[in-house]
Amino acid sequence: MDNRPINVTEALASFDEVYSPRIVARMNDYDVRIAHTLGDHVWHVHDDTDEFFLVLAGQFDIALRDHDVGETTVSLRTGDMFVVPRGTEHKPSSPGGAVLMFEPSGTSTTGDRQEGALPEHVDSTTGHELNY
Repeated sequence: MDNRPINVTEALASFDEVYSPRIVARMNDYDVRIAHTLGDHVWHVHDDTDEFFLVLAGQFDIALRDHDVGETTVSLRTGDMFVVPRGTEHKPSSPGGAVLMFEPSGTSTTGDRQEGALPEHVDSTTGHELNY
């Protein structure tokens, strides 16, 4: 990373993979990541951290599981943001779009625990460096 501004539109145009976030900045102990979204992610949970999502383009849905309430889905559109509280099981899905996330550096995209097999299009990673 260097001290030049990052154009998020150009950064998104520099890669095509979905659910394979690029780290566009670091601040304190957090990564600012961007990712293309399409299809289903995997049910997972982050035990020790909240997860912030800002929809940059398209639609992004987050199914949430609460043992008392059951399963609900939050539907987000361009410009919407949502925080998944730590310890909450969730499964993102999207008909297509892009998101920006804030997460502690080293946080896995598939959480501390996941349910089921990992789809081929989901990259279990702590983020990739942005090269554009």
